[in-house]
Amino acid sequence: MVKFIFDLDGTLTKKETLPIISDYFSLQEKIAELTTQTVQGNIPFVESFIRRVSILGKCPVSEVSELLAKVELHENVHSFISANPEHCVIATGNLLCWVDKTIRKIGCKAYCSEASVENDTVTKIIFILRKEAVVDYYKKQGDFVVFIGDGNNDMEAMRLADVSIATGLIHAPANSVLAVADYAVYNEEALCRLLNQLL
Repeated sequence: MVKFIFDLDGTLTKKETLPIISDYFSLQEKIAELTTQTVQGNIPFVESFIRRVSILGKCPVSEVSELLAKVELHENVHSFISANPEHCVIATGNLLCWVDKTIRKIGCKAYCSEASVENDTVTKIIFILRKEAVVDYYKKQGDFVVFIGDGNNDMEAMRLADVSIATGLIHAPANSVLAVADYAVYNEEALCRLLNQLL
């Protein structure tokens, strides 16, 4: 079976989610540069993620979840997933407690990072998702794996996938991603045409 593994931020959502949280809670100065440097591959994702969660983790989890549930999705990509949920999976480094409602809205299986939550705040990161582990899991099941992403933290998963697609739907794909991608697409229509060809 073909498995399409989608990055969440910027690939399925029309905006990166961590900057949305930081803007809403007036923490944008602390987060903006970290996000930029991470997307460009100048700071390792795990290090950046821990630093960003330490800043944003004090925000009420219930408010963050509601806020991110309102983020617009790329409609055509969402329609493809809705038509083929058994073929589609989300792999995001984002915390499940923050993106749970977004994932339910998208409607397919998802793998996320996880944290412990007490008194509506993140107290500790329990698990940081390695997206390449999700690719490896499905390849070991005998699936033909297609990975779709845009950031530096997608690079290892894309390198391991049978086919990798770099997306530039909201910003240019990271150079590391372009170096390993089989395809690069810059609009939804082109992406969905390619997904349907690979199905």
